[in-house]
Amino acid sequence: MHIHILGICGTFMGGIAALAREAGHRVTGCDANVYPPMSTQLTHLGIDLIEGYDPSQIALTPDIYVVGNAVSRGNPLLEEILDRGLPYVSGPQWLADHVLAGRWVLAVAGTHGKTTTTSMLAWMLEAAGLKPGFLIGGVPLDFGVSARLGEAPFFVIEADEYDTAFCDKRSKFVHYRPRTAILNNLEFDHADIFPDLAAIETQFHHLVRTMPRIGRVIANASSEALHRVLQRGLWSELEWFDGEPGWQVQGTAAALSVRAPDGGLVSGRLDMPGRHNANNALAAMLAARHAGVRPEQALASLAQFRGIRRRLERVGERAGIVVYDDFAHHPTAIEETVAALRSAVGDARIVAVIEPRSNTMKLGTMKARLPAALAGADISYCLGGPALGWDAAEVLASLGARAHVEPSVDQLLNALLRGLKPGDHVLVMSNGGFGGIHKRLLDALSSS
Repeated sequence: MHIHILGICGTFMGGIAALAREAGHRVTGCDANVYPPMSTQLTHLGIDLIEGYDPSQIALTPDIYVVGNAVSRGNPLLEEILDRGLPYVSGPQWLADHVLAGRWVLAVAGTHGKTTTTSMLAWMLEAAGLKPGFLIGGVPLDFGVSARLGEAPFFVIEADEYDTAFCDKRSKFVHYRPRTAILNNLEFDHADIFPDLAAIETQFHHLVRTMPRIGRVIANASSEALHRVLQRGLWSELEWFDGEPGWQVQGTAAALSVRAPDGGLVSGRLDMPGRHNANNALAAMLAARHAGVRPEQALASLAQFRGIRRRLERVGERAGIVVYDDFAHHPTAIEETVAALRSAVGDARIVAVIEPRSNTMKLGTMKARLPAALAGADISYCLGGPALGWDAAEVLASLGARAHVEPSVDQLLNALLRGLKPGDHVLVMSNGGFGGIHKRLLDALSSS
């Protein structure tokens, strides 16, 4: 089968491309914006990429077009497909039909921590010799790819609540029909498609409704929203964590241990700072336990877990200044990432650099929470400008001289270089390419 993927460079659609290629299909694709790590992975797989959505791509004559959720009505290639009555399908539906059918799906859902928790879970199963398939919204360093078919029966998937495609406004994860589901947390996000938190809770309820009686929901007891979701109906087994009477973290990172509901302790080591990462590890351990991996074995495997690209990833050090890359873009994720770095570097100066790029942030829905999210950093730099849609300088004014706003990446980089000192830890946070600022910063520090 020849499939042509519209929006191929998104992490999810790029993962589908990798799975289809591994399954023996011919894969081509197109996108408007191409940046690592997905573009690098696709090129390595030998998948032909086309820049833009010109209708002339119809000449490729694929068997089916797989349409990503970033592609909307008005897209010239999509309009040509519809006008000609050519076969198309959403990414999640293609995945459900051609990869997930008949497999034990372990899905990781939640507002935060999906990529990290999914990667941990896949690694735990791998270390236990189960050779799982997976599709992750990032690139785990231990695997080097974001997706693979693996060997039946287990398939681990990052379960996103964002809508499926222009033709299907249900959340992606309702297509996956998991047997094991982690509900890691639940906050308001995706303000471009959801009017409020209650609308997202309904989608999580739909996910739970698809699970079998022999399935298991592993839910964060500290989330009131998840309690509301499960009160609307639950037909599967339930296991709580991060609160009474469920499993709980005791200690973090190198001293990681968890307490079972019966009081028993399981210990391990995790070279990722932050309590949120300890809870991610706990949730992954419980999902692996459902698949037959002993808790002791699952936690022990984390001693070799190397982490994920763009999740507090140390990308370089120049002139005594360390630079990190992180995908954080929601205020809660920004705050937790800063706190995690603080726990690792102690009193050293943290310089936060943020690009409010997600649709939710551009709409300004979460802007009032930014000052508190950045409060743990010693100084912050924010990319503003007309494209943002709101005045970042006004929003961050409460931070005083600890916050700087610049209208372009070039001006932000220059301001950052003027303010950096040896010993600084620069934490760059964005869900996009951020104008290649990481490499540009390191190059500038090398030549200074």
